[in-house]
Formats: sequence, structure tokens, C-alpha cells
Amino acid sequence: MREHIIIMLLGMLPFMMVLGNSMLIPILPEFGQALEITAAQTSFILSIFNIPAAIIIPIVGFLSDRYGRKTFILWSLLLLIIGGAICFFSGFVNKSIAFWTLLAGRLVQGLGTGGISSLAMSLAGDMFTDEKRDRALAVLEVFNGTAKVAAPILGALLALVAWYFPFILFPIIGTLLLFFILFFIKTSPSGEEKISLHEYVQRIADVLKVQKARLLSLYLYGGTSMFLLFGLLYYLAYLIEELYHIDGFFKGFVYSFPLGALSISSYWTGKRLDYVKNRFLFLLVGMFMTFLSFFSFLIFQQFSLFLFFITISFGGLGFVLPVINSLIISSVDDAERGIVVSLYGMARFLGVALGPVVFSLWIGNEQLLFKLLFFMLSLVQCLLLYVFKNDWKIVCSKMWRNLQ
Repeated sequence: MREHIIIMLLGMLPFMMVLGNSMLIPILPEFGQALEITAAQTSFILSIFNIPAAIIIPIVGFLSDRYGRKTFILWSLLLLIIGGAICFFSGFVNKSIAFWTLLAGRLVQGLGTGGISSLAMSLAGDMFTDEKRDRALAVLEVFNGTAKVAAPILGALLALVAWYFPFILFPIIGTLLLFFILFFIKTSPSGEEKISLHEYVQRIADVLKVQKARLLSLYLYGGTSMFLLFGLLYYLAYLIEELYHIDGFFKGFVYSFPLGALSISSYWTGKRLDYVKNRFLFLLVGMFMTFLSFFSFLIFQQFSLFLFFITISFGGLGFVLPVINSLIISSVDDAERGIVVSLYGMARFLGVALGPVVFSLWIGNEQLLFKLLFFMLSLVQCLLLYVFKNDWKIVCSKMWRNLQ
């Protein structure tokens, strides 16, 4: 019973992280209207949250390897709570400084978020082994996906009260989560080695020297996936608001299709990682679904088909992300796990930060944008296929033997 409570509490950490982005995407046009800012400035509300998170993740990863995960998770939650309170307060100040107050709060939130997302994965890796570890990591991805489904609806509903009202969730949920983690989760013995910085850097260098190509290709694919995911969500918000004038609950409901596909496929994949020794088959299926969807974006322009293929591509990401998480977690020992996972978190946050900005700049020239995105996706997929070519050969040989 206690084990299930611990997994649930760890799952709430990525849930809180996702609220910081996905809850705001469908209501960014309302921010623009209320604060009288441009589309590029509204995308910066997301970027100023994700860029500091990306920068601080490796630092927190190093310190958590040295002094323990729980301490930094608690401090990170506190920053997330304070930042949320500042963002909520921005709705009560003069309009001339409201935007800057909001950015200040988002900056503080970003610093907090950088400490909770990757540390949840690291702590799960410390506390569980083998099948239990895969199951715990799958639950984290499911919480991540579930938050992506629920967050747009929550954000759209709360924004009906006022544009700043969604930020009230961070102090409320964050405070409850802080106290539950304080009393229910004990610090794991791993992740508390008192080694010198030189020894630590040398240990990480040794890990990267042996697995540089594999880790970097996984980092790149994870970061690119988040770039495409949040860029498409931002673009979808633009289509819904500017072209179809969908508002309120129905705006958030539209997001439930692609994000629901992501959550369901993540859960389905995570449940079966225990039983399939070679996980690269899931990667292959997910990569094909994403590739097919982005190819279709070049041909079909209707909103209904666009939403359909976004749903397919997000479903493909649901096959890929749990496997990448598991491969990264399992690639190193406890002592190096914090920094290795943190670098992966950094790549994902940079993708989240850049996606809305790039898409906001290219709105109006979608045909060229999707050609470039298709080329980018093809490039990173070819790189991953090349780096893991030996593993793909094993998958193909097994499939061939089963067909004979």
C-alpha cells in the first residue's frame, strides 16, 4: 500500500510540471487580449517558464546526486508555489506592470519546475528496481499524459472566471503535495554519495564516453518530440481561437483528443514493458506513426484531418517516450542517474520552450513550416535508427523467425 502511495506522489510531480505549460496553451489568446500583448509575447509566457527550468536541471541533478533527491524536490515545490502565487497576483496589479509581474512569477515557477520533473524519475530509479522500476516510470509518464489531457480543460474552465485564475491551482495543489512528500517519502540511501566535484565529473565523463552516441541520440529525440508536441499544441490554439472561435470548455475538449491518445498509448506501452524484453519494437511503431502523421500534414489542410493526424502523432509519441525514459534510467548506476536524467530533462524543456516560439513566428507560412518539421523529424529518426542499428537487427530477426 505504501509503495502505491509513493508512486502516486511521484506521479503528481510531473502532473504539476505539465500544468505549468499545458493548462495555459489554450488560453494564451485570452492573455494577449487581457494584457494587450502580441502573439510573440504570449509565447514568451511559456518560454520564460521552460528556459530557466532547462538551465537549472543539470545543477539540481548534480546536487541531488550528492545530497539526496527529497530535499531538492521540496525546495522546488516551494518555488513552484511561490511563483504560482505571484502569477495569480499579477491579475490584481496595474495593466502596465501586469505582464512583467506575470513573467516574474513564471520565472520563479520555472526554477521550481526544473527541480521536480527529472528528480521524480531519478527518485523512482533509486527506490525501485527491474519490473517495479519500469512500472513506476510508466506511471510517471501516465500522470504526465493525464495532466496533458486534463490541463487544457481545467485552464479553459478556470479562465472563464478570469484570465489569471488558473494560477490558483499551483499554491493549492503544491502545498498539499509538499506536506505529503515530506511525511510519506523517505530519502533514498542512493544519491547521497559525498564525492568530490572532480571525481563526479570524471564519473560522468566515463559514462558519456561509453554511451555518448546512445544517450545523445535519446536526448535529441526526446527534445525534438517535446518541440513538436508543444509547437503543435500552440498552433492548434491559434486555429481554434482565430479561425473557428471556439471558447470555454469546448476549447479544452478539442485538446483531449491528441493528448488523450498520448496518455492512453503511454499507459498501454508502460504496462507491457515488463513483458517485452526487446522494447525497440515499441519505438519502431511510435516512430512510424509520427513519421506518417507529419508526412500527412504536407498534404491535408482541413482542420478535421489536421486534428486526426495530430492525434495519431501524439499516440506515436506515447509509444516512444516510456521506452526512452526506461532506456535512459537503466543506462547508468544510482550515483550517476541524477545528472544523466537531468540532461534528458534539460533537452525536453528546451524543446517545450522553443516549440511555441518557433511556431508563433511561422504562423502564416504553414506549408514551409511543416516541410521543415518533416525534415527535422526524419533526420532525428534516421540518427536514432543508425545509433541503435544492432538492436533493430535483433528486432527484425526475431520478427522474421516468428513469421517463418
